[in-house]
Amino acid sequence: MRMRYALAAAVITGTLAVVAAPAQAAEYSSALKIKGIQYDAPGRDSNNCRTGNTKDEYLTIKNYSRSTTVNLKGYVVKDATGNKFTFTANHYLEPGDYVKLRGGRGTDSDANNVVYRQNCNFMWNNDKDTIYFYKPSGARADVHSYTKSRDDRDGNGYINYHG
Repeated sequence: MRMRYALAAAVITGTLAVVAAPAQAAEYSSALKIKGIQYDAPGRDSNNCRTGNTKDEYLTIKNYSRSTTVNLKGYVVKDATGNKFTFTANHYLEPGDYVKLRGGRGTDSDANNVVYRQNCNFMWNNDKDTIYFYKPSGARADVHSYTKSRDDRDGNGYINYHG
């Protein structure tokens, strides 16, 4: 009730102030965020399913909620060129928990916090890329861009976005 009177008084006196939300606010509309990425798998790149190193390329997604468990089923990860992965199975992240989305083939495991793309092609560029993370509704949950020279000064191919 007080809010209605304050708003009416502000409109009458012409002192209505519009408070803009920061541009990053949309990025934080989800409990799940991209925590980090190993975009350049150690060693010489090889997408051979048996002997290659695509399993060493991964994206870490973390549940930053303090109280909500989130099911990854239906979430989508894309890059700037349209490479896409959709979480098709139930994978529950407890508050503070994380999952590594790895390249290559393997067995998904809640206990080991890993989901495999079941694809031996590399998804992330070694020099620069943009990672888009979408909720099952299609709304953007998070987005990050990187360049090797700007964001990975130690040259190890890993970028940590959120602590």
